[in-house]
Amino acid sequence: MRLPTSAVTAGSLIGGWQIARRTGVRPLGGAVLAAGGVLAGREWARTTGPVTTGALVATYLGAFGLSHPLARKIGAWPAVLVVSAVTAAASHAVSDRRSDR
Repeated sequence: MRLPTSAVTAGSLIGGWQIARRTGVRPLGGAVLAAGGVLAGREWARTTGPVTTGALVATYLGAFGLSHPLARKIGAWPAVLVVSAVTAAASHAVSDRRSDR
């Protein structure tokens, strides 16, 4: 079954942040983030090459890292939404759209 990695990445970034925020258990949010990364990474590895998979994994992890300093500048919700949208767009453009064909 083909997974829409754009939805997986955006959902796990937003969901992981919300779980960590609402429960106060940051590792629980990290587990959601990791699970989303594993699911998306497996699909990227299946549908793209290793270089593209590495670039998408770097984008996903970079989005998580960038959301923290960005949140200090524009707020938590806007930061998470921005990095989630960018990651989803990259996933769609590079992987999901290719596998729709």
